[in-house]
Amino acid sequence: MKILITGGGGFQGSHLAEFFLQNGHSVSVLNTYSEISRANLSNVLDKVNLIWGSVTDKEIVDKSVRGHDVVFHMAARINVDESLQDPLAFFQVNILGTYNVLEAIRKYKNRLILISTCEVYGDGHTIKEGERLNEGAELKPNSPYAASKAAADRISYSYFKSFDLDITIIRPFNLYGERQKSGLFGALIPIMVGKAMRGEDLTVFGDGSAKRDYCYISDIIEAYNLVFNSNQLKGKTINFASGQDTAVKDIVEHIAKKFNVKIVHGEARRGEVMRFPADISLAKSLGFSPKVSIWEGIDRYIEWAKQNK
Repeated sequence: MKILITGGGGFQGSHLAEFFLQNGHSVSVLNTYSEISRANLSNVLDKVNLIWGSVTDKEIVDKSVRGHDVVFHMAARINVDESLQDPLAFFQVNILGTYNVLEAIRKYKNRLILISTCEVYGDGHTIKEGERLNEGAELKPNSPYAASKAAADRISYSYFKSFDLDITIIRPFNLYGERQKSGLFGALIPIMVGKAMRGEDLTVFGDGSAKRDYCYISDIIEAYNLVFNSNQLKGKTINFASGQDTAVKDIVEHIAKKFNVKIVHGEARRGEVMRFPADISLAKSLGFSPKVSIWEGIDRYIEWAKQNK
């Protein structure tokens, strides 16, 4: 099949592009240009059809979507902290960009698999111990980032309802693994590993009790492939996660011990959600079975980081 991945030069997009190419599909990638994106795709530069451009450019989106069977839309601004500094940039990319993709899908009648996020749920839910967030939970986004993704999520659903388009919405929980962004506006695990490798103290914001469900990159690629291979998911929304919650402080302690560095505490982050307990019953009914534990995944990432300083 002919597959377009918007944001295919990013962390998860580049892994997805490699996977589909290895499985005999034709893959195009629409991504804003950066040296990091080119490096992420270095293993497949001679095989992938690379289109440098932004989803905010309607003409480029239209030309990119045309001629493809399936579009994975994962191009987005993704950092909560950055969204607090520049909300408009997130609304432009995550909302307007998604609108552009949807209009192209409406025109060419391709299949769309939208990559949303667990952040759309927020933490305004009264969840008792043992209960988990399923796909029907109310969306109560905490940050401009989360709000922009919630808007894209619901606009996509409205296009399914209004125009009978073949759209599936995926809400992955916290992803991690090789190539994930570290440094400024990066993700927790890469940031902590990077600091630890430099011998720096590791900062835990607040008391570190916030819990997340972390899903390793190879497991989420399996999830995307399950959706890709199913023809029964039109109009469906699906959570994908490991089904296990881990406290931020426990992750930081694991990394600190690996490198023998200290842990310090800072002020709690604005817009941070304290708990994201994922219900993955629907995902499991599709055959999803996450295989990599959080500790094995972190150790894999550490080994990769050491080899790719």
